Amino acid sequence: MQHNISLPGHGVRLVPLRRRHAADLYPYIDVDMWAGMASERPTSKRALERLFATRIADPSIIAFAVIDDETGTVAGTTSLYDFVPEQSRVELGMTFFGRNYWGRNVNASSKLALLTFAFEELLVHRVTLRCDVRNVRSAAAIVKLGATLEGVLRGYRHGHDGSRVDTSVYSLLEHEWPASRSGLVHRLTPADLLPEVTELIEFSEQLARADAECAPLPA
Repeated sequence: MQHNISLPGHGVRLVPLRRRHAADLYPYIDVDMWAGMASERPTSKRALERLFATRIADPSIIAFAVIDDETGTVAGTTSLYDFVPEQSRVELGMTFFGRNYWGRNVNASSKLALLTFAFEELLVHRVTLRCDVRNVRSAAAIVKLGATLEGVLRGYRHGHDGSRVDTSVYSLLEHEWPASRSGLVHRLTPADLLPEVTELIEFSEQLARADAECAPLPA
């Protein structure tokens, strides 16, 4: 959907995806890095623009470009999609980053921002994540979030080579989010700041519990 939501992160900013971001992101795309994607690989900047335009126009997709705060460059894109408010669920995906950002904290920071928005702003109960069963790199990243593997959808979609692709399905539920958030914060926070950040998170959770229970905070 067309939106104006911006999300801060640890060293990144998530801003509304626009067609113009295709010019920055198209040079990152090659056959190998696109192999696990569900959509057809764009073979031109104009094709990527069309893909982005489709996502922006879809009311069930909240798409973002990920900006590297240090350099101001566009590092990649990620989305929340298939948002069903009446069922309190959403999927997280449609993600890719330039190879020069692989192995850095850009993906983890983006996931922290998106999951915080999903659980604490959209108030969903469930976030689903999917990946091609052959995409071991993505699967490992999903597991590190604290998500649970629910199973494999056999022959779920057409692969780019004409074969049928099996898809792994993971989920993270509302009651699992605090532990997931804590793990992400520990991964992303410098050691000398971690005690202060942990204290702030604990106090925030205390405020939320007190508000939910309509109980006074301890002195």
